Amino acid sequence: MKIVILDAHTVNPGDLSWQRLESIGQLTVYPRTNADDVVARCHDAEAVLTNKVVLDAEILNQLPRLEYIGVLATGYNVVDLEVATRQNITVTNIPAYSTQSVAQMVWAHILNITNRVEHYAQANRDGRWTKSTDFCYYDFNHTELADKTIGIVGLGNTGMAVAQIALAMKMNVIAYTSKTVLPEGIHSVDLDTLFTQSDILSLHCPLNESTRQMVNTERLSTMKPTAIIINASRGPVIDEEAVANALHNHTIAAFAADVLSTEPPHPDNPLLKAPNTFITPHIAWATTEARKRLIDIAANNLEAYSKGRPQNQVN
Repeated sequence: MKIVILDAHTVNPGDLSWQRLESIGQLTVYPRTNADDVVARCHDAEAVLTNKVVLDAEILNQLPRLEYIGVLATGYNVVDLEVATRQNITVTNIPAYSTQSVAQMVWAHILNITNRVEHYAQANRDGRWTKSTDFCYYDFNHTELADKTIGIVGLGNTGMAVAQIALAMKMNVIAYTSKTVLPEGIHSVDLDTLFTQSDILSLHCPLNESTRQMVNTERLSTMKPTAIIINASRGPVIDEEAVANALHNHTIAAFAADVLSTEPPHPDNPLLKAPNTFITPHIAWATTEARKRLIDIAANNLEAYSKGRPQNQVN
């Protein structure tokens, strides 16, 4: 089997091994692939692995030998599933490999906003504490999270992991979810209630027409002026200009995200210069442990397919 990985660098910049995949077939690894090069690189491949390189109808129609697409992520919107199914191409994804890593990043953002650890660490690198008149100094109103309310949109694997950490921190947990049976301490509410009651709003929903720009001017206007929003789902679930305006106008207190509507973002993205905004470059999934897990599952998926027993198939 000829196997091609189109954009290997973000998953494995060189610190991990592709040995498992090499044992399955003839492996060719490309760190990055431009759209114009996809067909040439995949023309004789039976299996193609992709993270963010798009395999749309135009490309798939030019790859008659292709039998298998392994998406190196949980989301699989980079593949035209309708065309893949019509051409008998099996498509798989990597579910739940980064749950704990993403939940950890969500809480890193929350704790950074409420405690400003990096701010003080940098100030002290610059000699601020050594010049202090008192034994301590503080530049912000720090927030104790116990008894505050966190609202979670979506209680999938990651949303639930975030909720469990919140419960351990003695927070009140409310959620907008389709689940009818919830663990003790998590209470289901409607979306309007979630926005009005949340001290922290954490987004963990898929991107679809019902969630696109879910966080908009109207909903932001109902939030507490002390509210914090965290987005670790998909960039387009928020209206970025509306959130930037809300930060400038002190409608909400802070915003943090690991995702934006376009990645890499355009230099004029309004959130890049909005006050009290903390953005990481889509790295919540990218702990060493999660990336290793992803590669292992990708190899398991392809091995299972080669034995006629596909797993994690999405079409």
